[in-house]
Amino acid sequence: MNKFSPVALLSFLLLSHFLFGQTPQIQRIDPTNWWIGMKNPALQLLVYGQNAGTLSYSLNYPGVKLVKTHKADNPNYAFLDLTIAPNTKPGKLEILGKANGQTISRQYELLPRTKNPKGQGLTSADFIYLIMPDRFANGDESNDKFADLRDPQADRAIPHLRHGGDLKGITNHLDYLQELGVTAIWLTPVIDNDEALKREAPDRMQAGYHGYHFTDHYQIDKRFGGIEGYRQFSDALHKRGLKVIQDAVYNHVSDDHWMFREQPFKDWFNQWSAYTNSSHKEQSLFDPYAAASDRKVLLDGWFTPFLPDLNQRNPFLSRYLIQHAIWSTEMFSLDAWRVDTYKYNDLDFLNRCNQALLTEYPQLHIFGEAWVNNPVAQAFFVKNKLDLPFNSNQPGGLDFVLYDATNAALREPNGWDTGVNRFYQALTTDAVYANPQKLVTFLENHDTDRYFSVIGEDLAKYKLGVTWMLTTRGIPSWYYGTEVLMKNTKNPSDAEVRRDFPGGFPGDRSDKFTAAGRNNQENEAFDYVKKLATYRKATPALHAGKLMQYLPQNGTYVFFRYTSDKTVMVATNTNDTDINLDTSRFTERMSGFSKARNVLTDEVLTDIKSIKLPGKTALVLELSR
Repeated sequence: MNKFSPVALLSFLLLSHFLFGQTPQIQRIDPTNWWIGMKNPALQLLVYGQNAGTLSYSLNYPGVKLVKTHKADNPNYAFLDLTIAPNTKPGKLEILGKANGQTISRQYELLPRTKNPKGQGLTSADFIYLIMPDRFANGDESNDKFADLRDPQADRAIPHLRHGGDLKGITNHLDYLQELGVTAIWLTPVIDNDEALKREAPDRMQAGYHGYHFTDHYQIDKRFGGIEGYRQFSDALHKRGLKVIQDAVYNHVSDDHWMFREQPFKDWFNQWSAYTNSSHKEQSLFDPYAAASDRKVLLDGWFTPFLPDLNQRNPFLSRYLIQHAIWSTEMFSLDAWRVDTYKYNDLDFLNRCNQALLTEYPQLHIFGEAWVNNPVAQAFFVKNKLDLPFNSNQPGGLDFVLYDATNAALREPNGWDTGVNRFYQALTTDAVYANPQKLVTFLENHDTDRYFSVIGEDLAKYKLGVTWMLTTRGIPSWYYGTEVLMKNTKNPSDAEVRRDFPGGFPGDRSDKFTAAGRNNQENEAFDYVKKLATYRKATPALHAGKLMQYLPQNGTYVFFRYTSDKTVMVATNTNDTDINLDTSRFTERMSGFSKARNVLTDEVLTDIKSIKLPGKTALVLELSR
């Protein structure tokens, strides 16, 4: 018979006391609250605390039933399945946990449904403005840094640290955004990023200023204003008729997330015998010849060593993430979701999450980030017309195909398949999408080189790209500062394309929020965007009308947006030299029209049989009889 040594016996007794001898506690419950009257009556509560998994749970509240209690691998977790009847009244219920003759009580609140506008969705009449809150404007210097956080620093002189921008700073500049024509604001994530500095490169450490490294799903980063600050922000937008878009991250969390430090189940994260990075190659998902091992590396590989990859095949984690999305939509009156790193998530999970949101909020828009380079790949991740084993239910997506084509059209010389032909050809593949109008178009974002730098700081080319984006199909999205010609490339790091908006911070030498603070070229760019965005919003032909495009010829590209009562002609010349455009080729769309108004200048053209198109110029013409 084996005997314990005195040291081993003492160790065993100490471990037993640690695991089983301590008084159980309930330290937190997620979701932190819920609502009556939701379409789905089921709710699963994550209960966490010292030995919380050893408790026997009960509750007594009219209309609420505890259906089942689940234990986790970790004794500090329990999962409670509840059902909430349609006639349940709002109030606070007591969740009771019993063990060894002791009873622990924890209140849980059921609220009435939020009355604020929510789940309004997006249409092609909207104009989205993407903001990185830390870099836009600082409205409250008292929340710039906190000594009790893992990263207590804020220093605008260092690109990779936090700079102090917040939700109040954005709210202070809503007049500016509405003047530009913005109708919806998409923020990079505002969820708690209480993480230590991470090594971005051998010579630098980076803060989680961008927001994509979650550490607590049910907290809003207090450096941005916390939960109450976010609710006030949402209220301020809705009072002005603006919409709120939240950025989701389902794929990963920070290695400082409290549930990574203490994991509920052994398979809560995708684990490997040795560190394995994602391949980032989405082709393995729809390639009919793909190896299963390639799909696994794409989906289960980690983004970086400090971003643990979530295993959405675990049913408790899947439900946790889905319920958080619903909780956020209701709590903050969200109108749409942008989903980060969409192509790296479990496909079935994505469909379940999308459907759960759309069941509660049928008009809600969801558009994911799948950074791909061809229309088949892009269509795979949205509702499409392809015959594939997997059918996505995502309503929209970020249009990386058109983004690539726009940049190519402005940088390449014109040829058989180059230059402006690239933009035309991207639109010819729209037949693969169920509804290409729901795709979100863009010229740049927080992960790309700045548009103005990409096109060689050429204002004429800038206007061409802006015109295409604001007159073609889809929902246009704009990155903060592009309207005042903010520039830079991602060299040496992403921080270079995430510079502070000039005028948003105390002590700034110039204020680009005002016409007086902008130079002539910046005002010209701002006014151009404002003019087109305002016209688009007021003109159904541009945002809801049909699209007809003509084959580009000799560097010119012409298309029409039209309804039964209005026709808009967009004629662009990507050459350096002027041309006279013979319009007889466009009779199919121009028959019966004899005049046109230049939307950008208000000049009236009385003869439109031949139109002068200066070099590197776009004309937006409202046709009339």
